[in-house]
Amino acid sequence: MINLTPRLSAAAQLVREGSVLADIGCDHGFLPVYLLQSGKIKGAVASDVNEGPLNSCRLLVKECGFENEVRCVLSDGLEDISQNDCSDISICGMGAELIVKILSSCSWTENKEKHFIFNPMTHSEILRRYLCENGFEIQNDIIVKEGNRYYNVLDAYYTGDIVERSEAYYYLGEIKSFEHKGYFYHLLNYLENKEKGGADNQEVICAIKKLL
Repeated sequence: MINLTPRLSAAAQLVREGSVLADIGCDHGFLPVYLLQSGKIKGAVASDVNEGPLNSCRLLVKECGFENEVRCVLSDGLEDISQNDCSDISICGMGAELIVKILSSCSWTENKEKHFIFNPMTHSEILRRYLCENGFEIQNDIIVKEGNRYYNVLDAYYTGDIVERSEAYYYLGEIKSFEHKGYFYHLLNYLENKEKGGADNQEVICAIKKLL
């Protein structure tokens, strides 16, 4: 059985039972292989923009006997993935700016039947803002500690409803658990440093301080 890192484990928990997963930026293919081994998904499309990681994925898929269940595709984001290929889409391990670019470049993401799982490595607030301003609703919003770093893992559905949110929401989203205080202290330090450069982050800073 594949052992997942904490952030990929959190992403795996958000994938729907019985779904077909498109794992964008699949790297070695750990996520789809784990989900197949656990029986949670029926099949997967694993894609990466580079042949090296995709070949590693192909080797793992073959080694684990899932050649009939996983299709490996060389693709820049969702460019070569059809909406008929998947029901759940995971985009993990890249910056929020790149995730936004992938979403905005795809013609079929505005589909209420699709379920998106994200793990932005940087600037989660950029992704949350894009989702809110483009008709997506965030459901789960998790903080994960991996080594000495903290990561966001969140999922969303397209509803078509554009809801105006506060600036604090873009930084805190639907986070319900505040046990990882280190994440919020790090975020607070980042925002206070931006204030020194002239930014106005008082709304967000006050919201975070209320949590600590």
